[in-house]
Order: sequence, then C-alpha cells, then structure tokens
Amino acid sequence: QLQLMESGGGSVQAGDSLTLSCEASEYIYGSYCMGWFRQVPGKQREGVAAIESDGSTSYADSVKGRFTISKDNARNTLYLQMNNLKAEDTAKYYCAADFPIRTMCLASRVTSLDTWGQGTLVSVSS
Repeated sequence: QLQLMESGGGSVQAGDSLTLSCEASEYIYGSYCMGWFRQVPGKQREGVAAIESDGSTSYADSVKGRFTISKDNARNTLYLQMNNLKAEDTAKYYCAADFPIRTMCLASRVTSLDTWGQGTLVSVSS
C-alpha cells in the first residue's frame, strides 16, 4: 500500500521561502496525479497545487506565481517550493496521490486523491 511522508515544514518570516518534500514508499510511475493541499484548524481544506504524470501542473489562485510543484522521478519525491510566503499561508500541508490516476488532476481536486500523507506544519509570521 502506497504511503506518503512529508517533511520540510517550519516557522519562517513573511517573505521567506520554504521547500516541502513528500517521499513515496513505492516507485510511482506511469499515469498518476500528485499534489498538495493545506488545512487550517476550523477551515475547509484547500487544494494548493497538482502535477500529472505528463508534467502538467495546476495551482490555486492564492499561490499562483509564488509556489512551484515538481517531482523528482529518480528520488520518487514530490516537492513544493514556496516563495514569498505570507501569514495566510500558515497551515498544515499534506501531499496526496492517485496512482494510477482516477480523476482530473487539478489543484482544486487534490483533496479527492486516494492517498494522503500525515502532513507537515508551516507557520509564517508577519
């Protein structure tokens, strides 16, 4: 059974950068969708970014131009590069995956992906 493990969260200042990593327990190949979503306690989960096996990406409007999703196939690891962080980016960030892909691979649909990690906390102070 596929397992995902996030890392890289932490406490930073507004304007700083942070890179989150998500390592998969088994090699992900062929047709897949992977992504990131975030959640603040008491608020709805928000899909942040998604990447499909063909390399196409999708971002939430709130992070477009600041966040970049990528996947290192050799390391079997998903990344989320977060630049110019804002206080409103504070949340617990989760990675998720569909392997094989079952639905449209969009940031708005990341919470519908089949497998989730345990999450990593990001705190941005202004």
